[in-house]
Amino acid sequence: MEDARLYHLALLQVPGVGHATHKTLISYCGSPQAVFSTPVGKLMRIPGIGEKIARAIHQTSPQAAGQAELNKVNQLGVQLYTHTDAAYPTRLKHIYDAPAILYCKGTLPADGRTVAIVGTRKATDYGRQVTQRIVQELAPYSPTIVSGLAYGIDIEAHRAAVQVGLPTVAVMASGIDIIYPPTHRQTAERMVEAGGALITEYPIGSKPDAPHFPARNRIVAGLAEAVIVVEAASKGGALITAHLAQDYNREIFAVPGNLNQPQSEGCLQLIQKQIAQIFTSVADLASALNWTGESAPAKPPLDLSQFSEPAQAILRLLQATTPGLLLDELAWKSKIPVHQVASLLLELEFQGTIKSLPGKRYRLL
Repeated sequence: MEDARLYHLALLQVPGVGHATHKTLISYCGSPQAVFSTPVGKLMRIPGIGEKIARAIHQTSPQAAGQAELNKVNQLGVQLYTHTDAAYPTRLKHIYDAPAILYCKGTLPADGRTVAIVGTRKATDYGRQVTQRIVQELAPYSPTIVSGLAYGIDIEAHRAAVQVGLPTVAVMASGIDIIYPPTHRQTAERMVEAGGALITEYPIGSKPDAPHFPARNRIVAGLAEAVIVVEAASKGGALITAHLAQDYNREIFAVPGNLNQPQSEGCLQLIQKQIAQIFTSVADLASALNWTGESAPAKPPLDLSQFSEPAQAILRLLQATTPGLLLDELAWKSKIPVHQVASLLLELEFQGTIKSLPGKRYRLL
């Protein structure tokens, strides 16, 4: 295990090797150790690996490149998860641009209910109050709350989660040893103590440089089943997270706000463009994700025998995915012509069996 982590870390130190290339190399070679022992000629035949990267790999000493970072990890008591580890979050692993390595302080969230709550750094009193209410209403469902530890909506979500006893995870834009902003250190420590975590893809000692912030938003969206945008300006990190969540086929909700507030512009855009559903209560989200509270009775399973064979094929596909599927995906996976799938979906929606979502997606009710 120690050697594998060292080689994973060393591979990311090779010039030209980023997270995507790291994963490609390991998928072709079988392990990080095997990457360093593979001949240059074979490495060059891997898609995206040219002569420059192949030679750089052979010129890199794994021990020299990885040992210093591994020593820091061990000294700080930080956990290191690679994309080949069973404990690496499954939902995150399945996004195409997932980080090859996660540094973690605290308890990495299990693959259970997870909601990201994001928004502007310049939150209004209304935004903070709504965030607190959302987290309180989520408590009976026991999800993990994910956000970015930033000023405004992010930190409000983390603090509210700690207050109601929900685990909360902060995705950082810096090394695990650098809390940014520094004024949130106490909250970060309380999150870890309460069973949450701080996670990052950046090596120890990495400063919170500007490009890191939009990049870390893909991890926020990738970890979550659903993303709630509470307040957002017409541009900013919260909108980036929402668009990434759309790419990852996540449920997206936006809180409608005051038409005269700049902090409402982003949410209203998401709703207007049908990227997000209007958020009015946690019941909306629970319905979209087919959640039931701990004390709520489970719904009886859907009896497929009452439907035609083509409809059954569509319903089985929708049963297999919580976020729902696109019309084209349903047609492709069921091998039923698009026009017939569209007709079936309309019929099933009239019957109250399925629901259409923004972006021409469909899910079971």
